[in-house]
Amino acid sequence: MSGQAPHSRRHFLAGASSLALAAPFVIPAEVRAQNQTLYVNTWGGSWEEADKVAYYEPFTKETGVQVRSVSPVSYAKLKAQVRSGNYDFDVTTAGRAETLMAEAEGLIEPIDWTIVKKEKLWPDAAYGQGIGDVTLATPLVYRKDKFPNGGPRSWADFWDVKKFPGKRGMYKAATRTLGYALLADGVPMDKLLPMDFDRAFKKLDEIKPHINVWWEQGGQSEQIIRDSEVDMMAMWNARASALIADGVPIEIVWNGANLRSGNWIVPKGTPRRQLAWEFVNFVAQAKPQAEFSRRMLYGPMNPHSFQFMSAAEAAQMPSSPQNRPLCWESDYAWEAKNLGPLTDRFTQWLAS
Repeated sequence: MSGQAPHSRRHFLAGASSLALAAPFVIPAEVRAQNQTLYVNTWGGSWEEADKVAYYEPFTKETGVQVRSVSPVSYAKLKAQVRSGNYDFDVTTAGRAETLMAEAEGLIEPIDWTIVKKEKLWPDAAYGQGIGDVTLATPLVYRKDKFPNGGPRSWADFWDVKKFPGKRGMYKAATRTLGYALLADGVPMDKLLPMDFDRAFKKLDEIKPHINVWWEQGGQSEQIIRDSEVDMMAMWNARASALIADGVPIEIVWNGANLRSGNWIVPKGTPRRQLAWEFVNFVAQAKPQAEFSRRMLYGPMNPHSFQFMSAAEAAQMPSSPQNRPLCWESDYAWEAKNLGPLTDRFTQWLAS
């Protein structure tokens, strides 16, 4: 999830009000009695606003504990505060590769299963020393007005500059882009990992002359397709959904989209460690995750969250039952060990 600070200018119509509510979440008496403040590290902006409504305010209502945001998310800041013992935040969010990196460096607490209730979570809720938070996707997106007879439906189509002529954009991110190249070269999605990087770079050589923009920031990605600077591109799903809501004629192609999942983690040694895990236990539940996802349009990790969404809302989520099987997820364990050298090779390739 690194670099994927999100943005959303709208909320989908609420569809959960007619659904049965989950059983009430029980907070231990010793936590309810605490008159404390918990500091949560978040991305800021619209992400922080969604956190407040979905997580902070309900948690405060249940416990009396005030929650304050600290932004933006920074791995370097996590490391610095653990090393110094001066804590600006007690809980943070991190991509799954970053979770494994932080665990290897001794920067985060092990999950406290005396506080986090495994029986109330889904089977794969834990990853390393974190609990699942949110799923992001980077799918293929194209302008429908540029392709009135139908646009590209796969990464092979994206590579087919004769059948689908037009200006192209790509996200400057190594593993995602290499995965798209292998899919375009005919590698089945279930055989994508571990990646054949030499094959991927060879396939990237074919499309490189046709990429008009290598974008790096979410706002830039919106601008270039809104202004028709590109006709098709890889783009974060929530950014694309926000543009659709604003009337921009684009379509999301879930086939071959890359997924990135994130975790809630607790910095090693925080003096509010117990309260931090109570918060994580609370926000991992189905209804809070649904409330967050309905505002940000990124997918909940808790599969039961879809009980609190309308079909139209679920259709926008990368982790929904209809979209998840069309996507592929990164190899976080490999990335945690090798992302640096791979990124260096990718950067050199871009400059060549």
